Amino acid sequence: MGETLRLYSYWRSSAAYRVRIGLNLKRLDHEIVPVHLVRDGGQQHTPEYRAINPQELVPTLMHGQRRLTQSLSILEYLDEVWPDRPLLPATARERQRARALALLVACDIHPLNNLRVLQYFDREWHVPQPERDGWVRHWIESGFKVAELQLADHPSTGTYCDGDAPGFSDCCLIPQIYNARRHGVDMAAYPTLCRIEAECLALPEFDAARPENQPDAQ
Repeated sequence: MGETLRLYSYWRSSAAYRVRIGLNLKRLDHEIVPVHLVRDGGQQHTPEYRAINPQELVPTLMHGQRRLTQSLSILEYLDEVWPDRPLLPATARERQRARALALLVACDIHPLNNLRVLQYFDREWHVPQPERDGWVRHWIESGFKVAELQLADHPSTGTYCDGDAPGFSDCCLIPQIYNARRHGVDMAAYPTLCRIEAECLALPEFDAARPENQPDAQ
């Protein structure tokens, strides 16, 4: 599998952040192609990018001529094509738990507070910024309460979400915690999440994927 990997990414996109972590954990060389989601009305809406990803979303991962979309699907693709340093646990039961934790973030929290939702609130309904911020915090806190309960004192939780090697769930949790802090969520209520965050961010693979360490960071 010698084809190049090219990731269309935006520094603050938590979905792209997930894939950056996964690529780093797999130690896969890749090129970052920035797609600015705000500048010029959003570069994801240009005809050039729409030809790459008709959803006009990031991330998109190009593996040679293969065009891959949707962050969790991309992570599973990476695990199947490059099985070394697996992102998912070894047993069906543990894989289900890892996917459930990841989907809690990717399906139940993130879609309610991503950029296009907040832009719609502003553009179509003229929702003031404080109300938009409150909306974001509400849904993050609602999801984090459940994540904290599912991770705290669970026998499968180790140094990371799933045992003592970082993987699939961590790829989703850490970007969402970044968003939570950016929107002023009080993380003191989630000590297990904070402990896992600290363990992950101490690793070079997570550090290199941080938004502030991206070539398009502003």
